[in-house]
Amino acid sequence: KEEGEFYTPHDAVQLIANMIEPFDGTLYDPCCGSGGMFIQSADIIKAHSGDISRINIYGQEKEPATYRLAKMNLVLHNKASGEIHSDNTFSDPWYKDDNDETKLRKFDYIVANPPFSMKNWMDGLKPYGRFDDFDEMPPEKNGDYAWLLHIIKSMKNQTGKAAVILPHGVLFRGNAEETIRKNIINRHLIKGIIGLPANLFYGTGIPACIIVLDKENTENRTGIFMVDASHGFIKDGDKNRLREQDIYKIVTTFNSMTEVSGFSRFVPFDEIINKNSYNLNIPRYIDSTEKEDLQSI
Repeated sequence: KEEGEFYTPHDAVQLIANMIEPFDGTLYDPCCGSGGMFIQSADIIKAHSGDISRINIYGQEKEPATYRLAKMNLVLHNKASGEIHSDNTFSDPWYKDDNDETKLRKFDYIVANPPFSMKNWMDGLKPYGRFDDFDEMPPEKNGDYAWLLHIIKSMKNQTGKAAVILPHGVLFRGNAEETIRKNIINRHLIKGIIGLPANLFYGTGIPACIIVLDKENTENRTGIFMVDASHGFIKDGDKNRLREQDIYKIVTTFNSMTEVSGFSRFVPFDEIINKNSYNLNIPRYIDSTEKEDLQSI
């Protein structure tokens, strides 16, 4: 088990699948683990359209034992046509461009829950164009932005969509990560950011966020839609869990881009860039603290 690796609960996968709607085309996970993301996404796709034959599944997993489990899971859940390979995504990405072996293959949809703050991501690294045009390399001891740039490079030009779960640090950390974040913001690649409750994922208690990327219509995008969903959950044993009502509220609010006081807001790029120096920390834009109930004495 990689340092920082965790398991994505079904409710988080529901959010991702319902926001990027991967109903037709190619679906890719560069760190697919035991295949849970695929299986749950495919189930949601089937519930929406009744047919998953129009979506083709591709994945890669570094650990051989986990890879074998993913293959078995796909067979057990009647998704044996899914294609998964066991290699290191950074040193030996399996999916390469058919016309240029030095570049990555492009996909319609990408979903991922990479291991948080991976410290050995540069072992045997081969660039494959991942870091071209981003001005900086991600930090050697923190792979969060390495995964994010791999995903961006693997998205189809003009139409690719992705959703990736990452720690909140990617929204505001400085140095090389700040330079990369500025580049991504300036290219209008981020459609939305959803802040999730703490203690939601198996294997870590820290809060995470979903970054929704979309290469379609970037030239007309004027800001980023942010949702602070950190307060809507129920305790389930020693973990927190999103309820159906929480998932419904997040998905409907995000898909309709509805602004709700203390919960969601469309933030113009001017405010992000000029007033907050490319800092995407959600509390800077949404005040979700409960107002104190003042009593007259």
